Amino acid sequence: MTIQWKAYQEKGFFDELIGNGVPRPAADKVCAYFASLEDAELQELCKATDLVIRAMGITFTVYNDSEGSIDRAWPFDLIPRIIDRKEWQGIEAGLKQRVRALNLFIDDIYHQQKIVRDKVFPGGLLEDSVNFRPECVGVDPPLNIWAHICGSDLVRDGDGTVYVLEDNLRVPSGVSYMLENRLVMKRVLPELFEENVILPVDSYPAQLYQTLAALSPRPGDFPEVVVLTPGIFNSAYFEHAYLAQQMGAELVEGSDLVVEDDDCVYMRTIFGLSRVDVIYRRIDDLFMDPEAFHPDSVLGVPGLLRAWKAGNVALANAPGAGVADDKVVYAYVPDMIKYYLGEEALLPNVPTYRCLYQKERDHVLANLDQLVVKPANESGGYGMLIGPHADAAEREKFADLIRKDPRNYIAQPMLKLSTVPTLYEGRPEGRHVDLRPFILSGRDIEVTTGGLTRVALRPGSTVVNSSQGGGSKDTWIVDLQ
Repeated sequence: MTIQWKAYQEKGFFDELIGNGVPRPAADKVCAYFASLEDAELQELCKATDLVIRAMGITFTVYNDSEGSIDRAWPFDLIPRIIDRKEWQGIEAGLKQRVRALNLFIDDIYHQQKIVRDKVFPGGLLEDSVNFRPECVGVDPPLNIWAHICGSDLVRDGDGTVYVLEDNLRVPSGVSYMLENRLVMKRVLPELFEENVILPVDSYPAQLYQTLAALSPRPGDFPEVVVLTPGIFNSAYFEHAYLAQQMGAELVEGSDLVVEDDDCVYMRTIFGLSRVDVIYRRIDDLFMDPEAFHPDSVLGVPGLLRAWKAGNVALANAPGAGVADDKVVYAYVPDMIKYYLGEEALLPNVPTYRCLYQKERDHVLANLDQLVVKPANESGGYGMLIGPHADAAEREKFADLIRKDPRNYIAQPMLKLSTVPTLYEGRPEGRHVDLRPFILSGRDIEVTTGGLTRVALRPGSTVVNSSQGGGSKDTWIVDLQ
């Protein structure tokens, strides 16, 4: 029995591959291929996919209160998510516009704060911001860029509109899985890459290295770039090791680095100390330097902030970039774009209610059963309320949290997230997805051709995070020529 796309149920959601029972133009060849497979052939492909993932050692880490950290094979679905290149060009332009404005905002906030003086952005938000770093005021990072690597989460609503759900500007993760997803697909289904014009993603490590190298405080063709990881127990350690290997950079922990009296950073090697020019840090601000932040941190490097402020080492992302990685600040990004660039936002925000304002808070409290409530600085889908799926006790609990700390919460309408056919017991069923493209900002701005598509594998779920039962798909930007 083969897949019958006419029988595929879209269930009132915008589906990325199928519209009214018919494959969308960019997905036509892929849908035809899967429809040509017998059940046994499809099962063999699924088994081959699992074997390839295990052979490649693609894992992610989840944390369990009773068992500690557990490495699991990466959950991957064989049917790709497909976007037409013409549509993608508009999305790419919107992402570049957005990251330009965000970097201008961060630089302004740590200098003259013109946007505050002109009453476009309320300065009071900085006083309560957990990611505003007073230690960074007045610092001029290389190229005046603070967020060199940004992962902006995109979602599509029921009418087909693409929204920016949030921006990740501290230590965004997931790009290694985007790259590995493509390698898995090429190994399992190489024939699809002969029949479709799919834009490549494998240039990302080289682009990342070029972005980082451009920040070096010392002129030269081969600056010393390192990836600073918290260590093997971090949930994103696979990615840290993968990117270091792909860039040809050293993977280091805090104990591998030292700041000497000349305020330069050195790496301990078997040949002695070697100066480091650029650090791609995957450690949160507060743990990166016990001299400047948490004094009991054993993950960071004493004196690292001092070396950065002296201009002797570049840090990506820069400390303090997380001031814009705040869901309340997110609500002002369209205003930032207009203020700094004199343009209207090409990609809209999801409509957002800011609970710190009385009128908006009253609306949220009166409509908790219809809204999604999020804390300002949580990630991974934690600490949020999905109102339509919550019971009365859960909603009342969140009402109390909002009243106690309104600055910490925003609310958004429950979107009808788009779906992609996803294999379940050998048959395609619609599962909700989001998309995280990655934007690199250096001398130029580069956007990955596609990104990490995360899929909610559980029926009816909108939670796409792998730590909570989500998986992923390869994302294809297809040129129909």
